[in-house]
Amino acid sequence: MADLGGVAMGVLKGVVVGAGYFSQFHLDAWSRIEGAQIGAVCDQDLDAAAAAADRFGIESTYADFEQMLDRERPDFVDIVTRPESHLSLVSQAAERSLPVICQKALAPTFDEAKQIVNLCDAARVRLMVHENFRFQPWYRELRRQIDHGAIGDRLHSVSFQCRTGDGWGTDAYLDRQPYFREMSRLLVFETGVHFVDTFRFLAGEISGVFASLRRWNSAIAGEDCATVMFDFRSGAAGLWDGNRYNEPTSAEARLTFGEALIEGNGGSLRLRGDGQLTWQRLGEPVRPIEYSYARRGFAGDCVLATQQHFIDSLRAETPFETAGREYLKTLDVVEGIYRSAESRRYVSMEENGG
Repeated sequence: MADLGGVAMGVLKGVVVGAGYFSQFHLDAWSRIEGAQIGAVCDQDLDAAAAAADRFGIESTYADFEQMLDRERPDFVDIVTRPESHLSLVSQAAERSLPVICQKALAPTFDEAKQIVNLCDAARVRLMVHENFRFQPWYRELRRQIDHGAIGDRLHSVSFQCRTGDGWGTDAYLDRQPYFREMSRLLVFETGVHFVDTFRFLAGEISGVFASLRRWNSAIAGEDCATVMFDFRSGAAGLWDGNRYNEPTSAEARLTFGEALIEGNGGSLRLRGDGQLTWQRLGEPVRPIEYSYARRGFAGDCVLATQQHFIDSLRAETPFETAGREYLKTLDVVEGIYRSAESRRYVSMEENGG
């Protein structure tokens, strides 16, 4: 077992709990990450765990999480299960002083998310939320362009139009994530949270929100359409226009999930649905931005980038970008969005508790 008390040396041994749909992206990424190796995978459905282990060359499988932790004695735990299981799983890992990377949604409620963060803090256990959108290569490049003054020294606005086209039929979500159909909070809780976090990454902290939420598909329980306006502490404005009902023009709806426009006092940056970035200084023609990204894994291989950040930060003992307590700021904004939609009024984050 690697020594995480100092700068970790050698390969860190991890275990994964959860062998559902999205775990394939985690396991594929772990198979390619420097400095880590997965020793076991656990799922209540042992056949699912066995299939995942066979596909990705993992030695051991378990149906019991505690048994896996005690037998494998890993250096870290990757949790890829439904949100309602996270408190129990994180607690069991924290009892053994094991660092955790946990898929979003962190918990079914904001209060339970705070409970997870507090128990990790009390146990002095490092917790990172697997919030992978900010690690998508186009957002890393956009942030680099902003930092280097490509659009001036004052950010005016960040906007995103999100369309996934997977939620319009009576059989919506059944082929990939059927539990979406029963969620009372859907679009913002499951999808919009990614963009709240990405907006924070690109433009800084959010000071207030005004939101309108709707449900277009009567076959599901939760909202599938949202228009959200943001105020940033810097004075910039934001707009997220999203729905899972209508389709995008891009042939790869789940590559970027839509299109972005970022404007400043010196020009603008644009993200297209195919991952192409452009830059336009005021009074000048549009220019393409040359950068590279992988068409592998999920959304520009962002799962690999997320998990590599986790491993690199463990080794160097540096902060996670999406550490548990830091991520509560994103979840607080999500709560503000729902509160705004329910009350039909503007909600300041100071008023909301953030």
